[in-house]
Amino acid sequence: MEITILILKIIFGVFFCFAGIMHIIKPRIFKNFIPDFFPKKAVNYIVGVVEFLLGFGLFFSESVKEAAYGIFILMILFLPIHIWDVTRIRPAIGSKKIAIIRIPLQFLLMYCAYLIYINS
Repeated sequence: MEITILILKIIFGVFFCFAGIMHIIKPRIFKNFIPDFFPKKAVNYIVGVVEFLLGFGLFFSESVKEAAYGIFILMILFLPIHIWDVTRIRPAIGSKKIAIIRIPLQFLLMYCAYLIYINS
């Protein structure tokens, strides 16, 4: 189990650091996920920095628990946005099918973050 958690930490660390960087260098990709009543640029950059820092935190034993907990909370916060995206005529990225798939994916990400948290 220890090697599995180590691999999971590395995959999650890389994934969230990459996602955070993409929020900064390609903000247009994410703009349609952000509801119009939020300041899109500010939210996008803040989320990008948070994702990067949480992903980076998984690489250090001193911050793994906090980073995994933060990722878990972030996935909970993103869940309503993914549900909202399914109800739209044109989902933010891809088809309706992809929008639907992202919902169980959120739960999988939450479960993986939980596994990292309890095993660190």
